[in-house]
Amino acid sequence: MLDSRGEIYPSTRTPATVMEILTHLFNDTVEFYKWSLTIADKRVQKWPLMDNPLPTLAISSSYLLFLWLGPKYMKNREPFQLRKTLIVYNFSMVFLNFFIFKELFMAARSASYSYICQRVDYSDDPNEVRVAGALWWYFVSKGVEYLDTVFFILRKKFNQVSFLHVYHHCTMFTLWWIGIKWVAGGQSFFGAHMNAAIHVLMYLYYGLASCGPKIQKYLWWKKYLTIIQMIQFHVTIGHTALSLYVDCDFPHWMHYSLICYAITFIVLFGNFYYQTYRRQQPRRDASSSSSSSSTSSASRAGKALANGTFNGLSSKAANGASAAGRGEDSKPQENPGRRKRKGRAKRD
Repeated sequence: MLDSRGEIYPSTRTPATVMEILTHLFNDTVEFYKWSLTIADKRVQKWPLMDNPLPTLAISSSYLLFLWLGPKYMKNREPFQLRKTLIVYNFSMVFLNFFIFKELFMAARSASYSYICQRVDYSDDPNEVRVAGALWWYFVSKGVEYLDTVFFILRKKFNQVSFLHVYHHCTMFTLWWIGIKWVAGGQSFFGAHMNAAIHVLMYLYYGLASCGPKIQKYLWWKKYLTIIQMIQFHVTIGHTALSLYVDCDFPHWMHYSLICYAITFIVLFGNFYYQTYRRQQPRRDASSSSSSSSTSSASRAGKALANGTFNGLSSKAANGASAAGRGEDSKPQENPGRRKRKGRAKRD
């Protein structure tokens, strides 16, 4: 059936008509991709993973498949400890990100890059090729970071594999293939070298945390890493908006995409910060005040010990809090036999 314009009503379209639409859509997509390759960066064409997107998509698909199968495999198994593996991995990522930051910073300085507007130079100038190479290593590092999730699942830390975690890892690796393929230089260096510097601090924290309780008690600065990451996204939006304002000779569609992408991270990281550090703060304050004023200090001190251990406090500090609670108890001593029975019940 035709409408007044001579077109087929949606309800009367046959399966053959739908297939034709899908076929045209697929063909148009293929043609657009072929055209886009004509304006891609020829310098990176023969570099590993850069000839076509299939290897990158295969790695990301395998990552998502492991997210589904990994917890099923570990369900009835003991978690792996992987302490030495994590120490080696995290400190290796510190060196890799420091190398990326150093290469981008030194190459951009040698090429007299502008931090306000820098167009992509597709020439074979040594400094430009050095920038492109550092950006390629940055792209590869995002693929290596998939191991973060693998280690979480093998250690059965399933609560760490949040939507923010998966979204961040999967999209960064996949989208940066586009960045390297078409704009391996110019404005791309700014966000990459800033993010690499932050990842030096982040993996340094993870590496030190992997060393055990003797080091963990000094890692009070975890929440500031989240704050720094959120500042990074705001700086990215401001820098990109400034580039658009001055009409920088850089693909505008990539500028707008980057702003939208950064906004999603601000929302997700902001929610993470609130849930982790703000929402639980009143509960911690209430717990500490009630434990100091309660007459039943023994049981409350036990709760303080559990919370102290969870929040990274040393057992010595927790035991000190427990002892202080016993000292504040002004009730007369009960029968020793009754105390012993209570002690046995607690230990049980």
